[in-house]
Amino acid sequence: MTVTTALTHADAVALADEQLASWLKQEGFEEPPPVRPAATGQGAEPAPGPERLRLGERVLLDRDHGPLRGDPSAGRYDRRRLRTPAPHGTQQLTLTVATGSEGPTWVRLEAETHSTGSGVRTPCRVPVPELARTLLPLLDATDGPTVVRSAPRVITADEVDALIDELCDPERRLPTVVASIPVNEPLDGWVQDVVVPLCQQLPGLATAYVLDPGARTGFNVALEYHTVYGGAVRTYLPEVDPASRQDSTRHPVLARSRIEEDPRRAAGLLAREPRRLAAEQPLPPPLAAVPVLRVPPPQLRRTAEQAAEQAVERTSEHPVECAAEQTAEQAADLAGERAAGRPGPYRGVELAALAREEQQDRAEQQARADELERVRHTLRLERRDHRERGPGREVRDGRDIREGRLRSGARALTGRHCVVPGSGPAAGPHSAAQPPDRRGTPETFTELMARLGEFPLVTFTGDQKVALALDELQCAGAGWARLAWDGLTALQEYAEAAVRGAAGGDFKQWCERTPEGCHRFPPRKAVRGESRTVFSHTKWKRERMLPVPECVDSSRRAFMGAHLRIGGGRTAPRLHYLDDCSGSGRIYVGYIGLHLTNTRTN
Repeated sequence: MTVTTALTHADAVALADEQLASWLKQEGFEEPPPVRPAATGQGAEPAPGPERLRLGERVLLDRDHGPLRGDPSAGRYDRRRLRTPAPHGTQQLTLTVATGSEGPTWVRLEAETHSTGSGVRTPCRVPVPELARTLLPLLDATDGPTVVRSAPRVITADEVDALIDELCDPERRLPTVVASIPVNEPLDGWVQDVVVPLCQQLPGLATAYVLDPGARTGFNVALEYHTVYGGAVRTYLPEVDPASRQDSTRHPVLARSRIEEDPRRAAGLLAREPRRLAAEQPLPPPLAAVPVLRVPPPQLRRTAEQAAEQAVERTSEHPVECAAEQTAEQAADLAGERAAGRPGPYRGVELAALAREEQQDRAEQQARADELERVRHTLRLERRDHRERGPGREVRDGRDIREGRLRSGARALTGRHCVVPGSGPAAGPHSAAQPPDRRGTPETFTELMARLGEFPLVTFTGDQKVALALDELQCAGAGWARLAWDGLTALQEYAEAAVRGAAGGDFKQWCERTPEGCHRFPPRKAVRGESRTVFSHTKWKRERMLPVPECVDSSRRAFMGAHLRIGGGRTAPRLHYLDDCSGSGRIYVGYIGLHLTNTRTN
């Protein structure tokens, strides 16, 4: 997010610190202390140099400030970088406030996730930080002449000309999203039920408007090559040329049918261009002049702080002598550094430490990539060998192949040797020589839940008690457990292919065209989603809003309409899941239990 504000630099920084502290407190972390005053006694001026604060387990806050690169009189910046734990990695939030010698104050908010696992997982789509939603109205954020709001605004016929001027303004940097209303739908209902959820991923990345019926006609007449109507939503990139038919192809249209077919996927598609533009667009000069944040290693920070404290004490006792001594020492240090070609008192050691860390990271990444390639090569050999042996040994050997693949996949994901539950002590470097786990398919849900670790790309996020309760029912519980295990095995194999882009469709299509050598799950038992009746029923839909990590949805809940039928009859057990292989690279199982409420249950 890159916006401007009419606030002064100091006011913008104070507001950002206040909101950041409020968010940390809400999340259960420690509030950061105020910015340290300088040791020279100037009071209000912040202390020089970056500082790192530990606010909790794996929660770090880095703060720094200073002049912009180039001419020190050209402006100044303040920056806050927050790192918090996230599923499969670390979430990093960087807030920068920069002001040049002329012009407005710029505010930039960057959110990213650094994965610590294997390259098997595809990069997840980082949710819009809550800090962005709270800062926008408080900053009175703007993008050139446009006010950047956190929610879509309805445009009337009298405001059409102003909207067209905004679309054509050369100073506009953010995309503008314009939504239309279907002829047979009420304005308020369509905005609240469709447009607002559709724009959940746009705050700070784009401005959003909704054309009421009167504005739609005037807008489409004025922009004959860039029209939007019938419930569709159009994204207008910067530098719109209303008179060019060719220019209209640059501005994508999201049709009403795609929005209603899958609202969650449609929201992701709508945010694709704004996210790409935010990442690729050049920074404005004040933000481009902000130096790279480099926090000294802990030992250097302690040494520098101790030296500063000793200098303050000595200065208070002998101010004149210390001033002369300090000047001489600085001159000697500077001369020695120039002679030796060193960049600064601590910079040489700092750069060496950073270089060692980067080299270690590259070595670990290369090792994980090599392990992953070995796993893929093993999979290809096992499947070819399975085809050559023929169908006579399918039942006996398929299980061994599957279990070996699961252990290899888990080892590649974690970067260490995987221990399959029940296989004894931790495996060492020669674990490949150990006999495979031949326990087979579990007969109860108690055993199934204990062995979920054998599916490295399938994560169970639901309540285990609900699944374990199936064992107490006096019916074919063992058959349910076996069928659920078969479904999880097929989901794991599908996820392995999906993260490589080789699945050829969704899980339903995978079941209909299961590749040779893979476990087959009955296609009629794989259901893509719930009926429209269930989706539109508030209580029934709430039952299917199941837990997911924050990297999947910022609310930590997602609608899991896709499910597997693992039983029949009145109780009809179901397994509900969310396919996020294109996002976080995993499948999340949010529920295993009796059939949730619908029109056929009582």
